[in-house]
Amino acid sequence: MTAFLIALAALIIGYAVYGKIVDSVFGPTDRETPAIRLNDGVDYMPLPTWKVFMIQLLNIAGLGPIFGALGGALWGPSVYFWIVLGTIFAGGVHDYLSGMISIREDGKSISEVVGIYMGPTMLAVMRVFSVVLLVLVGTVFMTGPAMLLAKLTAIDFKIWLLVVLAYYFLATLLPIDAIIARFYPLFGACLIVMALGIMVGMFTGVGGHAMPEMALENLHPQGAAMPIWPLMFITVACGAISGFHSTQSPIMARCLKDERLGRPVFYGAMVAEGIIALIWAAAGITFYDGTAGLAATLAKGGPGGAVYDICVGFLGTGVGATLAMLGVIACPITSGDTAFRSARLTLADWFGVPQKEWGKRLAFAIPLLAVGGALSQINFNIVWRYFSWTNQMLAMIVLWTGAVYLYRKMDSKTVSLIAAIPATFMSVVTTTYILQAGEGLRLPTSVSYPAGVVFAVIFLLLYLKSTFWSSSKVS
Repeated sequence: MTAFLIALAALIIGYAVYGKIVDSVFGPTDRETPAIRLNDGVDYMPLPTWKVFMIQLLNIAGLGPIFGALGGALWGPSVYFWIVLGTIFAGGVHDYLSGMISIREDGKSISEVVGIYMGPTMLAVMRVFSVVLLVLVGTVFMTGPAMLLAKLTAIDFKIWLLVVLAYYFLATLLPIDAIIARFYPLFGACLIVMALGIMVGMFTGVGGHAMPEMALENLHPQGAAMPIWPLMFITVACGAISGFHSTQSPIMARCLKDERLGRPVFYGAMVAEGIIALIWAAAGITFYDGTAGLAATLAKGGPGGAVYDICVGFLGTGVGATLAMLGVIACPITSGDTAFRSARLTLADWFGVPQKEWGKRLAFAIPLLAVGGALSQINFNIVWRYFSWTNQMLAMIVLWTGAVYLYRKMDSKTVSLIAAIPATFMSVVTTTYILQAGEGLRLPTSVSYPAGVVFAVIFLLLYLKSTFWSSSKVS
């Protein structure tokens, strides 16, 4: 329990201290935000700060900090290190910068923001990359909730899939205050009850389970065949850093009334998600009394089965477990709907099509949801693996973009290192993974490890060449 409490305290202190540093570096002002200046009654509109925070949290806190944390827990309590350090120094910085730079660029989608600071080639790559990732996210967050609802109600999975798809269609089309801003507070309450309930269950030792202490070793049941580096870092996904978040931050950048609210909304929501991931990682190890039992459950019933077992085991079969399960279901649903919404906005920005009229929104929404529905029939685990890697690749690109922005816009050029350092780290993680993973090139670690470092060094040198070592400074 001590290791868990230290990790929890570190996340809270990280928000208070490092989050403040990042905010001070960026320098929010009282300039008019896009929510006020470009209010169109559909996507751009000022919303109360508490709603903006809740929407941002539920947008980003999909299955990643739950399913991803359970997957990461297979390596044991060492996963706490990555959740804490990744959230504070990488995920929080990534989410804050993607949201705040979008505000400064009239609420543009992340692909357009990257294009402004990284050039036309990256703009083309990011437009395609973002839409592909968003559809994958929507598919994952469509399939997961349907699986859980089918388990809860005994109603066929395909029926629930159609229900979720119909909801996504409405949430993608309607003004943001019609559904999303109305129902997210209720979903947020379910999410909070779920997290607190699971944590209290662990603290009080319900079922005789004891929280394990830190072990600085690989406790994965498959041992050396599943090395911590880089597999755990990709598996945890949204629980530490997620490129998907950068596709969601511009949605709230169009609704924030004041730049100075960026720290609690963007950085704060990432820390809140880190806490959720920490709770679920601890719950996975604790409830199954180690990683072997967790692995057996994931193999047999998938992450949805593990979630169900943990909720019922710690909270009973009554109201507590029901609320907890609703929180887990609401979590992905409230990311899936905004994933498709963000895909619509990304395409609209790409082709320069205003979205105030229904017909123009339908032209993008219908094909996007049709593709998502078709992909939902593919094996969930396959879709999740490709989502995890593309997700972290996007995070790496956005961090490099944030570093370039800080270098160009801030008086002190060295402050760009708050983004460049985690960008370099994520470059090592993502390139090493795709060289080594089964869905990648399947190279041995003797090749993938040094090659990953080489690629990251190349990225860093390219960044230094275009900034610190460049004779032409762009203001």
